Amino acid sequence: MAGVAEEVSSSATSSPLLSFMSISPTALGSAYSPWLRDLKSEERGLFLIHLLLNCTNHVAAGNIDQANAFLEHISLLASPEGDTMQRIASYFTEALARRLLRSWPGLYRAINPASADASFSGTAAARRLFLDTCPFLRLSYLVSNQAILEAMDGEKVVHVVDLGGSDPAQYLALLQSLAGRPEGPPHLRISVVGEHKELLFSTGSVLSKEAEKLDIPFQFNAVVSNLESLNVDILRVKTGEALAINSTLQLHSLLASPDDAAAASGKPFSFRSGINEHLDKDQCSESSSSPFSFTPSAKLESFLTSLWGLLPKIMVVTEQESNHNGSNLNDRFMEALNFYAAMFDCLESTMPRQSPERTAMEKMLFGEEIKNIISCEGWERKERHEKLERWALRLEMAGFGRVPLSYYGLMQARRMLQGFGGEGYRVKGENGCFLFCWQDRPLFSVSAWNFRRFD
Repeated sequence: MAGVAEEVSSSATSSPLLSFMSISPTALGSAYSPWLRDLKSEERGLFLIHLLLNCTNHVAAGNIDQANAFLEHISLLASPEGDTMQRIASYFTEALARRLLRSWPGLYRAINPASADASFSGTAAARRLFLDTCPFLRLSYLVSNQAILEAMDGEKVVHVVDLGGSDPAQYLALLQSLAGRPEGPPHLRISVVGEHKELLFSTGSVLSKEAEKLDIPFQFNAVVSNLESLNVDILRVKTGEALAINSTLQLHSLLASPDDAAAASGKPFSFRSGINEHLDKDQCSESSSSPFSFTPSAKLESFLTSLWGLLPKIMVVTEQESNHNGSNLNDRFMEALNFYAAMFDCLESTMPRQSPERTAMEKMLFGEEIKNIISCEGWERKERHEKLERWALRLEMAGFGRVPLSYYGLMQARRMLQGFGGEGYRVKGENGCFLFCWQDRPLFSVSAWNFRRFD
């Protein structure tokens, strides 16, 4: 599946299924079940999208009975082990159902007991699978390291702060690059922020052993904290250090606000007016398309200001390239459907459908993100991804100046993709930043920034 929009565009005008689209969910009784199960993949995908969009409208409007009827029929078609659209639909269906259940907090908590450790363990394993299977995180590590190396050229004392990193892979490569500098390696300190002490200490041990082997003067600083409660003083940035800050898929969590209201209503959607008109938009609404129309986040603004006060020589930010931070559930659903359709398509091209690793990755990584984007509001909604244009504005307002990523970094990233061997992956430059794409759809952005004095 090349993407949700393309599939719908190629099917909507010719499929005989369109004659059934006006049927209400209550009319699709058991007599229709064999027909539903016998649909061809393309027709089934189109019908699933139709059902999901209408279900979302009812969920957003609080029409529980109608939403329940749609969920019942989606369950006949969706499957976490099926084709791409079936797998996507199964996770979006669960997310919509969870959003409905939140109307009854006692019931919701009874069947969804909190298990932070198990959740973290599963997510960490899924992220490792993602690192090994798709090139996006490795590209981020490569490009971020190159930006740091270029910014630290000639520096004798370097301090790298990682906001939420736990995987030593990026910094093992950085250590090796620093060891090869003609003038010799700098005195290097790496501070890694994370909530899990054991994992931080494990990362520190791996990096310390590698630094000793490479004869690099090295110190590791484990900072046990989440970003929300991080006091930058604990990073112990010292006078005379050249500071680099790295954030990989972390800053968006600080956009959460306790004042966000659950979207109670959205724009009515008419399938006959053209589903592709809705799905084939890069921006879902006027508010989400304008870089100047966004809700300020006091927590993020304060945090970025505190980072600016550390006078970083370079800060590299990697974020998901999609608008999942709107208050309107319908718009958020449309953006997420397109984004995760591309992510699932990557896996479809890389791993067999029967792969337990693929199923685990989709469930623990993408599935959890989808549930958070669709079913949660307020502080609980952490997956508030935004596009590069908004991050640029937020960072500039906090006092940072853009540092163009180098052409050499772009060539390195493209060579990595050639070695990766997967068809469909792309890296493109845009205004000094890089976008990592599947086919023509950007999925992740990397940008570099530095301290800029206010005039």
